[in-house]
Amino acid sequence: MISPVFDAPLLLVEGEMRVLVAADIHLGLEHELMLGGICIPSQTEKILSRMLSYLDEIKPDRLVLLGDVKHNVPRTSWQEKREVPEFLSSLSSEVKVDVVPGNHDSNLTDMAPLGVRMHPSTGFVLDGVGYFHGHTWPDERVVAADRLVAGHLHPAVRLADPLGHATVRPVWAKAQLLASVIAMHYGSSRDCPLNREIIIAPAFNHLCGGLPLNEPVEDPHGPLMAMADWDRARLYLLDGTDIGSMAEIKAALSMRPGQ
Repeated sequence: MISPVFDAPLLLVEGEMRVLVAADIHLGLEHELMLGGICIPSQTEKILSRMLSYLDEIKPDRLVLLGDVKHNVPRTSWQEKREVPEFLSSLSSEVKVDVVPGNHDSNLTDMAPLGVRMHPSTGFVLDGVGYFHGHTWPDERVVAADRLVAGHLHPAVRLADPLGHATVRPVWAKAQLLASVIAMHYGSSRDCPLNREIIIAPAFNHLCGGLPLNEPVEDPHGPLMAMADWDRARLYLLDGTDIGSMAEIKAALSMRPGQ
């Protein structure tokens, strides 16, 4: 069973073991903001405290970090060199930690302490579920899993009130894989099984912002936008509210005055 943790950007996968999943933590984002003239203190301690509180409450057997644990690329900031190893060490002292590197995770393998299991960027399969970050095509064994979970997109939705004021809210996105696209990319002579789902997790770091999926996406952001049927994808707010399919959301917004 796969279910979001209520009011949190976390996924709980329950099978032979209980696996807690988080994506896009982006430790060190404050360094990039500082270079742009926005100075805020490091948020790593607060992020760690949040994560530890969830671990204490949920008590999973494993914690899977779906990429972009750190933020700055191609170089690693002084902040990351100091804080990322301590962050991962604190988590691994509480639970077994698995990491799938994302496109921001340059040098992460060198910083990861003993006890943290680093996987290929193409992902891995655990208890029948395929995990990958999403900036690159997953391994064939991952894409063949019954269900897939990814991050990378920071999925969100832009919602407008009757007065036209819009807010961007993080969401869970659940979509059907496009069997024809999967078969074409992997050179399979047969289509992959039908009706398989992929779940895209929102960013754990509140400062990351999000990609409104109900607006035109100019940058493909890797293979995720091609792999799934996004018109029929369903979006869920972090409190569990099902706000409908992508097509329904776009249609509703287009009917508002001034749209």
